[in-house]
Amino acid sequence: MALVLTEIDDGVATVILNHPEVRNAVSLDMNHELEAAFDSLEADESVGAVVLTGTPPAFSAGANLDELLAATNSESLSSIYAGFLRVAHTPLPTVAAVNGAAVGAGMNFALACDVIVAGRKAMFESRFLQIAIHPGGGHTWRLRNICDRQTAMAMVLFGERLDGERAAEIGLAWKCVDDDTLLEEARRMARRPARTPRKLTMAMKQTIVDMGSVTDSAAAVAREVEPQAWSMAQPEFKEKVAALKEAISKSS
Repeated sequence: MALVLTEIDDGVATVILNHPEVRNAVSLDMNHELEAAFDSLEADESVGAVVLTGTPPAFSAGANLDELLAATNSESLSSIYAGFLRVAHTPLPTVAAVNGAAVGAGMNFALACDVIVAGRKAMFESRFLQIAIHPGGGHTWRLRNICDRQTAMAMVLFGERLDGERAAEIGLAWKCVDDDTLLEEARRMARRPARTPRKLTMAMKQTIVDMGSVTDSAAAVAREVEPQAWSMAQPEFKEKVAALKEAISKSS
């Protein structure tokens, strides 16, 4: 059985974590398939964005516990996080469609994506505290960057769990939608960058990532000026501006 399924439509790849018998728990085999899937998607010029979800009833319910117990050093621990880090480091825009439990290492899959859309059945839980293990894979860093210190403390140190609506209220998720519209809403969002020149969206994503280390206005302007100048030299920019000018002319 394939542990990772991929569907491509209208420039959007839907990547599905597919081991429902164990609620899509993260395993080494799943990670290998996920790495291969993203290698293939990045090589496919027709793919402009990715939606990541899980086969119901869960998004991903944490790490494979036997593999976790067998991980006795930093190298073997790192292999457990290889799949979600592959998602985190892709240059393609990514949307997590969280359709159920996203727990521990499984929550890291959601945190790895650029945007999280939650269904009403979504449930976010750090759960490292509950099994007496320190968080890994950059879990606390990503959570603090997406939300704030208090949210990270509440979820990681105090074991609080969030449903989809609460996640959207505090900014962990971009929005919470009805479960039967979740996947289409995530795909709708993904189609926007997918229909834009691929190199442009990749450049935009990298700029936003890099801005995390920028501390002043001058540096921010300097970081943007080169890719902006590059984009203005592309034919797509000239075509879009010409079309906009024509539309304005017709409406006046």
